[in-house]
Amino acid sequence: MPHRNARLTVHGRRILIERVLSGRPVAHVAAEMGISRPTAHKWVRRWQAEGDAGLHDRSSRPRTTPHRTAAAMEEQVCELRQTRKLGPARIGPILGLPASTVHRILTRHRLNRLAWLDRPTGVVIRRYERERPGELIHVDVKKLGRIPDGGGHRTLGRQAGRATRSSMGFDYVHSAVDDHSRLAYSEIHPDEKVATCAGFLTRAAAFFHLHGITRIERVLTDNAWAYRKGLAWKDALNELGATGRLTRAYRPQTNGKVERFNRTLLDEWAYQRPYTSNTERTEALTDFIHTYNHHRCHTALDGHPPISRVNNAAGQYT
Repeated sequence: MPHRNARLTVHGRRILIERVLSGRPVAHVAAEMGISRPTAHKWVRRWQAEGDAGLHDRSSRPRTTPHRTAAAMEEQVCELRQTRKLGPARIGPILGLPASTVHRILTRHRLNRLAWLDRPTGVVIRRYERERPGELIHVDVKKLGRIPDGGGHRTLGRQAGRATRSSMGFDYVHSAVDDHSRLAYSEIHPDEKVATCAGFLTRAAAFFHLHGITRIERVLTDNAWAYRKGLAWKDALNELGATGRLTRAYRPQTNGKVERFNRTLLDEWAYQRPYTSNTERTEALTDFIHTYNHHRCHTALDGHPPISRVNNAAGQYT
């Protein structure tokens, strides 16, 4: 890529070629454009050999790197990283390599961040993203203990909170996340039965439709009985014209968009502050969903909120 003070960009190189083709001497054109004659001749030769593609910058990477670490050694570095989750400072002394060299090897093989690995198995996580909103919706349920009136242990402390938490039961937070835009929708219910899941899907589809996602093609869920066998769930899918997809057993990474949303849900809503009642936490969910969709920066979206990727709302976020 040309630096900011470069005399020639790709556009400038095209102008150079046009002027030379008009019959003017290369030396005169070079002087006009403030470049040397050898540079001008270089771009003319590249254009003659490769056409317009020759005017683009080439990689500065050398064709051969005779001093690069041997492939067998790189395999050992990768193996230690994936099996023992060690960092460069610990792998280096084991293999007799500088930590900087180990880091370069890990970067080359995309192992330099543990977040890119499945921690139990060490397998590199293969990330994917659908091309358009509505192509795939991730659905999941998060189970949360209810908060007694007056607050639980986060408000009263462990000892006092233990006396008030018995027989409170659980809330089930049903969530749907669009794979492409990350637009999210959540509801709180007292169970995760088939009828509840089916009703949630219908209302989630209406929410997405309201925000410009007019058609849902596929819905991805885990292997819960309600999604595998529930007739009401299948009827809801048929009404939407969508097909259901199940993750592989014991592989929550497949449904990773909503699994990651669940983590955000806990950190920035459920456990974001101490609540004095279950009703207070429930009422706070609506504001969190709005903030998440319209205002919260998302790293996977270049710092923009999910609403920025929805077709009819692009550019209408603050």
